[in-house]
Amino acid sequence: MIVCHFVFFRIAARPADRASEADLARLTAHLRATPALRKAHIHTASPEAIRGPFAGDERAPALALQLYYDRIEDLEAPILAGGHLQGLAQCLPSLAGARITHQAMVVRPFPVPPAGARTPTRCSYLVHYPGAAADMNAWLRHYVTHHPQLMFDLPGIREIEIYTRLDWCDDVPWERATAMQRNKVVFDSPAALAASLVSPALGPMRADYHAFPPFTGANVHYPMITTTLAPA
Repeated sequence: MIVCHFVFFRIAARPADRASEADLARLTAHLRATPALRKAHIHTASPEAIRGPFAGDERAPALALQLYYDRIEDLEAPILAGGHLQGLAQCLPSLAGARITHQAMVVRPFPVPPAGARTPTRCSYLVHYPGAAADMNAWLRHYVTHHPQLMFDLPGIREIEIYTRLDWCDDVPWERATAMQRNKVVFDSPAALAASLVSPALGPMRADYHAFPPFTGANVHYPMITTTLAPA
């Protein structure tokens, strides 16, 4: 089982919407030294406006991290007292005062056949469901057996992952998020993502959305530029 630690940095009432390049370099070095880290994705807000057919989406976070580990104990160790990630925010003075939220989740990958060389950065569409399902078992069974299969038909799709809830321990001064589920689909560029959102493949996905078992809270979509790190 692979687990993923999501960390989001949000800045309110400020024109800056991303960390400085110097901060990102410090962050990269710090993450590479994280014990037992399998890989990391650093997501920054896409400079291109990609709204798609989704109403009411929030402003994208200034920075989002996905930190992957093989075991929940490996995920917890850096965020317990004295752990390596206790000082993570100190790497990012340009995001001082940011609201930091985090959540540990189980990763459910749906491999996409490779198509050409991998680019150094890609465009990810991060989606989360902040509410609650009337019947979580019915919700997950429907979602994981229907929706990813429709995502495969999106033109230019490169990666698909579904994330489901997990309890975890920590000692960091960050707000705990409680999304019942998250998703990520990945494309080569913002233009490729934008094209997929107006493609015929989106029709069956929207129809399946309306067939989901009852839940509250709708969903939220963030287009992000993604750089992937391997640990040192």
